[in-house]
Amino acid sequence: MTLGLVRRRQGLPIEVTGFVGRQRELDELAGLLSSARLVTVIGPGGVGKTRVALRAAARAEAEFADGVCLVELSDLRDAELLPNTVANSLGLNEAGARNRLDAITDYLRDRQLLLILDTCEHLVDACAMFADVLLRATTEVTVLATSRQPLDVPGEHAFAVLPLPDAEAAELFAQRAATVVPGFAVNEANRASVVALCRRLDGVPLALELATVRLRALTLEQLYTRLEDRFRLLTGGRRATLPHHQTLHAATQWSYDLCTPEEQLLWARLSVFAGSFDIAAAEDVCSGPGLPRENVVPTLIGLVDKSVVLCAEQAENGCNRYRLLDSMREFGAEKLTADHTRERYVDRYLTLAEHFAENFTVAQLSRYRALRREHADIRAAIETALDLYRDVAAARLTTDLFAYWHIAGLPREGRYWLTKLLERFPDPCVARARLLVVRCYLVTGAEADGREGIAIAEQLGEPLVAARGYLYLHLALAASGRLAEAAQAGAIAAERLATLGDTVGLHCLDAQMAQMHAVAGEPDLAVAWCADGLARSCAAPDGEVWETSYMHYTLGLALFQQGKYAQSADAEHTALGMKVELGDMMGAAHCLEVLSWLAVRERRYERAAVLLGAADALWQRTGRRVSGNPFLEGFHQQAAATTRDALGPERWDTLLRRGGLAPPDAIVAFAVADADEFAPASAASAREATSGPLTGREHEIATLVADGLSNREIAHRLVISKRTVDAHIEHIFAKLGVSSRVQLATWLRSA
Repeated sequence: MTLGLVRRRQGLPIEVTGFVGRQRELDELAGLLSSARLVTVIGPGGVGKTRVALRAAARAEAEFADGVCLVELSDLRDAELLPNTVANSLGLNEAGARNRLDAITDYLRDRQLLLILDTCEHLVDACAMFADVLLRATTEVTVLATSRQPLDVPGEHAFAVLPLPDAEAAELFAQRAATVVPGFAVNEANRASVVALCRRLDGVPLALELATVRLRALTLEQLYTRLEDRFRLLTGGRRATLPHHQTLHAATQWSYDLCTPEEQLLWARLSVFAGSFDIAAAEDVCSGPGLPRENVVPTLIGLVDKSVVLCAEQAENGCNRYRLLDSMREFGAEKLTADHTRERYVDRYLTLAEHFAENFTVAQLSRYRALRREHADIRAAIETALDLYRDVAAARLTTDLFAYWHIAGLPREGRYWLTKLLERFPDPCVARARLLVVRCYLVTGAEADGREGIAIAEQLGEPLVAARGYLYLHLALAASGRLAEAAQAGAIAAERLATLGDTVGLHCLDAQMAQMHAVAGEPDLAVAWCADGLARSCAAPDGEVWETSYMHYTLGLALFQQGKYAQSADAEHTALGMKVELGDMMGAAHCLEVLSWLAVRERRYERAAVLLGAADALWQRTGRRVSGNPFLEGFHQQAAATTRDALGPERWDTLLRRGGLAPPDAIVAFAVADADEFAPASAASAREATSGPLTGREHEIATLVADGLSNREIAHRLVISKRTVDAHIEHIFAKLGVSSRVQLATWLRSA
């Protein structure tokens, strides 16, 4: 995230400060994005690479049928997690056996998408390899990267963003200065001073923004004089021009020198945060010698006033979150001393993880969301603990997040950290046992891990670890279809968990046993386990959501098998709402599948086709359909064949595609409302990308449709793929609320 941008829920960030100039750069980038498949925007820190790239992407978005995806990399430190980060930004669930790179290329192979890799310089080799593989594996994906240096990939077009010329720099200075000194404007009396100041700062936007803050206390002339004195000191008294990156560093050093000692200390300590942070995090991590806890907030406010710290966003609990720009973080890290800040940083996230594990069934949704906001720092805290050789703390942090990795759709990332930590614990010990049993929980086919972890735990007298080991072994065996062995492991887990009074473990076992029986075609047993599990979850204050949502889904699946269709639909509606709250798209896909099967049973074939299309779109993101279960796949195939035969191939294709293109919130509303007709207009109102009038490209395609050209003829005329034309037309229909070419032609005539 860069200065002047805040994250919105979907799509590109919105700009919250004015954008000045750069018309030439934007025009040239527009040309490159229409002809090149890899464009890297390069330039020194603070020059505005991200702002320019995102503005160019916003202008080009309409030319990409599948839109734009922004991957922010500034808070990623481990290059091996780059594919995971890209997959998460694309909304791809980590389930399934495929590695992340294969999943990404498979998903993007036939899509026309602009993928933005923002801030690549600290991961340049990994980004270069990723971009090279992606461009070779796809035909219509374009990569737009920002970096302080080129990626050096064949076919790359490096586009340099230079500091602002005098006129644009002065305009930016005036715009930002007006927010500090109301009414400030560049006029004949001060123009020369403004231009001189901008030149002294080499037109680097971030340096200019840091300087304008000082107008609260200094006149323009005083500001220039003091800045000039500072630069003369840095250059040994010579009137020298520094390289652009040194100009920013010098301006940052000047801002640092003008901070109070407490502000300087807080700036350095805040540099440990990889992502955004709230006031509680700043107090926990940054208070200490030289900065009492009660002084953290007023000191933080001082850094916000000086534009060192940005107010990044407001969380759902109404609390502001803050962050340092990359350049400010790098500078602060240079000033950080060995004052135990990094230890306090690890301790904070270890405490959050412990609280999540110990209170798994209490206020789970809010606790999970709080952790999800902290994901960048959870990663960084594990890395920091390893750097500090606090291996036990790193292991505890990772294993206490056993459920978080699954709920967040990040089991592969959890496995990555567990595997890395197991190298630190080669001999039998409690930490190794915990790491092994949790890896059994996260990794399909890891029964051997579960058995080894159980053996170590029993040898060391750790009954809870052993009991959880049997719980996770049951899940692994059931997932691999070894149901007799799974039942045996489940029975042992039930006995031991009950003896230990582990209600969390028993709650998880209820969900696992119910699911095992449901997919084995034993609905009566599944319903019984769901009844017990839901009774247990209702007893938990402020509710557990993750396992409970699966019990509602499983109950719906079992009731469907029993022929109790109305009750099945009620259970699936409940589960679907919970899945959407969690952001569990794979779980949502399972619910939509059962709801589509119910629609077929009731001969509501149009509803069934839309739901199947929506589920298919989610399966493409989350892995194999119905998680590759052959029993459930049989229901799917029967429902799809019956619906296709009832509707005919053309209507089937139209409705399937309509469901696949619809935004999730529109599909959920349609599914829960038990509606039969999915109106494109409702999808249009929910889809941010298709609100408002047609884009230029869409209007061009709409005109060709009205002229009677087929999709294939339009593709040939515009030199694009037929699939791209298909997607554009579906978007046009949804946007305008029409469902036929005749209606589209009528709309064009009346427009």
